[in-house]
Amino acid sequence: MTDTLVDRTAEPANPAWSTPLEALDPSDGTLWRDNLLHDYLKRLRQEDPVHWSPTGPSGPYWSITRFNDIVAIDSNHRDFSSDRDITVGDQPPEFAIRNFIAADPPVHDVQRKSVSPAVAPSRLADVERLMRERTAAILDSLPVGEPFDWVDKVSIELTTQFLATLFDFPWEDRRLLPYWSDVTTTNEQTGDPNVDAAERERIMMECHDYFARLWRERAAQPPRFDFLSLLAHNPGTRDMIDNPLEFLGNIMLLVVGGNDTTRNSMTGGVLFFHDNPGELAKLKADPDLITGAVSEMIRYQSPVAHMRRTALKDVEIGGKLIKKGERVVMWYVSGNRDPEVIERPDDFLIDRERPRHHVAFGFGIHRCMGNRAAELQLRVLWEEILKRFSKIEVIGEPERSTSNFILGYTRLMVRLHRRPG
Repeated sequence: MTDTLVDRTAEPANPAWSTPLEALDPSDGTLWRDNLLHDYLKRLRQEDPVHWSPTGPSGPYWSITRFNDIVAIDSNHRDFSSDRDITVGDQPPEFAIRNFIAADPPVHDVQRKSVSPAVAPSRLADVERLMRERTAAILDSLPVGEPFDWVDKVSIELTTQFLATLFDFPWEDRRLLPYWSDVTTTNEQTGDPNVDAAERERIMMECHDYFARLWRERAAQPPRFDFLSLLAHNPGTRDMIDNPLEFLGNIMLLVVGGNDTTRNSMTGGVLFFHDNPGELAKLKADPDLITGAVSEMIRYQSPVAHMRRTALKDVEIGGKLIKKGERVVMWYVSGNRDPEVIERPDDFLIDRERPRHHVAFGFGIHRCMGNRAAELQLRVLWEEILKRFSKIEVIGEPERSTSNFILGYTRLMVRLHRRPG
């Protein structure tokens, strides 16, 4: 099965089809904002699935757009390195933060293992009751029949509360977490050229200082299961505080990882069910479909658009020779729409036979550590939504972020319809 060929004459103004193939560069952050990214990647899957772009934000790079090629590269950390940079653009050398997702073994393994107990299945089972209580409280506080912004009132607030619990972060300051997350993922390397680099660095160092104070407090206390305590007491990571950019990088990796995947899938799910009322009817008729529906929301949204690797030797992928030292960008958002692997990939279907067969969480040693936490939050949210509301009506078009890395929403106006009885 291959992508259905598109009649280019139908949309002559669409640059995805009018741009010469050799000039096609999906790293432009405005493509997601303007709802063009899927068209760009569809064309690459069809015509050049291992594509050389000479105009990336930090120089030339390869775009990998088919599911199986992505899995092959993501699972091969011996030939494709994550060291230092995981976005299509290079970090500025004077402020290059480090973290375990942008590291190879053994550094990656030690640092990841130190924090993984915070999101282990047993730990998630302990926090599910609290998560459900908070979700119910937020939903019950929403205005019924009146327009409001779902991103702010629900998606950001719910993920922020969960993150604050994982970090044991001061409750009154919890909105700093999504603020710092947005600053972290917004820069020229991720497709937004309008960011003031000096101001971004200043804000990031404020974040560093705040977390460094909390770290020192946790280091002086008995070990607990929050992220900071786990890092501060683990022999492999307790000296991380002495390296400011490594410390900041790992903290922000955990903040971004715990914020963006879930937050934007929470918003995307509302949009997808609004656009596909038949799928909502399926879910209402059979609530047992909710686990598959959660996976489908994550696949269909693909909140992390890409991950980048650097070739450690010459490797052939899809008939193209990738040379040692070249940038390789795996477009997860494209792999999740690959019809050679996923039937009817452009359709939102909550009853797929293999709902978790997607690449939104990555593969191999860098597979998302918090994937079960993200699924849990989405499941609880939709279980509680179904108890209360018959419909979440989307009012107008969603406002999307400017990014080639995090496919997010900045605003989604909705109106709630209460469930009868």
